[in-house]
Amino acid sequence: MNVSEQEQDIVIVGGGICGLATALALRRKGIKSMVLERSETLRAAGVGIIMQPNGWRALDQLGVAAKLRQTCTEIPSKKKKKKKKTQSKYICQERGITLFETVELMKALTEELPVESVYLGCRAVSILLDPLTSNPLLQLHDGTVIKAKIVIGCDGVNSIISNFVGVNSPKLFSRCSTRGFTYCEGGHSFGDKFRLYSSNDVTLGQLPVTDKLVYWFLTRVLTSQDLSDAKKDPTYITKASLEAIKGFLAEIVELVKNTEPNALYFTELRCRAPWDLGRAKFRKGTVVVAGDAMHAMCPFISQGGGASLEDALVLARCLSEKLKQATEGGGKRLVEEALDEYVRERRMRVFWLSLQTYFIGLAQDNTSKVKKALGIAGLILVFGDQRSHTEYDCGRL
Repeated sequence: MNVSEQEQDIVIVGGGICGLATALALRRKGIKSMVLERSETLRAAGVGIIMQPNGWRALDQLGVAAKLRQTCTEIPSKKKKKKKKTQSKYICQERGITLFETVELMKALTEELPVESVYLGCRAVSILLDPLTSNPLLQLHDGTVIKAKIVIGCDGVNSIISNFVGVNSPKLFSRCSTRGFTYCEGGHSFGDKFRLYSSNDVTLGQLPVTDKLVYWFLTRVLTSQDLSDAKKDPTYITKASLEAIKGFLAEIVELVKNTEPNALYFTELRCRAPWDLGRAKFRKGTVVVAGDAMHAMCPFISQGGGASLEDALVLARCLSEKLKQATEGGGKRLVEEALDEYVRERRMRVFWLSLQTYFIGLAQDNTSKVKKALGIAGLILVFGDQRSHTEYDCGRL
């Protein structure tokens, strides 16, 4: 920022998937916004993202699905197989579930936004309401103060915006996750089907993308060392992963061992309890949250990205309807009504997603037979069809 103080209509804090998708959804409705991203470059959290049918419906509405589908490699569930390798983009499908490199989604969203709408290296350090206007005031790390009419917090699990509106911080889960893409120069022998391997407290999923590229993910028990700075070291990530899969098939061990450092991603898992989502106030004045800042959840049903895209669409739709009326007066009141409509529409959707992941987490708990039984019972009784969450349609933009 080159000025110490400025005014903006809509400021989106966080330039991840949710932040960029929200900016694009607003742009599709003719509404300008400013995206603030703390990093010097747009960061793709995770090497790969799983997108399910509900997420693709949102991508269609955003107008970027066709671009992503151009590089699609489908893996049918029947015997007839079809493979395709693209220059640098890999997407594969398995029973309606789609995997692609996170950076490709970020690129697709960014290319549809004006360059001047995304500000890199801008870290929001605090937010408060102006005592005179009640509009939000954002202070950045360099002393810049932004007077905004609307602030949308898409700043992830450690969101300062969610803290401001009063949402409880997400709790650290007992497991962690590692993901990677492995390129096999001489080809691999995994075929083209998704496979899941489990032993004790370790689960490894492996999904071939092409005849030479394989995506894998690993979940295991979180250790104290995982919470130290060592987790940022690719050498440590590889070593810890290999230690966890001792006794697995040799070809799986080699798959993890041969992953390039820049194709590895480790994260501890943080989540908000479903009951917190059911009662939380996601809005304060004209400040609201979306994405992980709203509904951080464990990746057991792979809905973090899809749910964030849904947030973007619903929020832009609610705002655009009320902002049209605001030209006749009552602007702030109408904005608050729009944000309340958004919260009402999203609350139960993310509650059920969170509840399903909560039950799955209990079912994976090998330290308590009672918790494990409760998790399994909850999944059977409440979520008879455990894929029904993929059928959700958040509507048109």
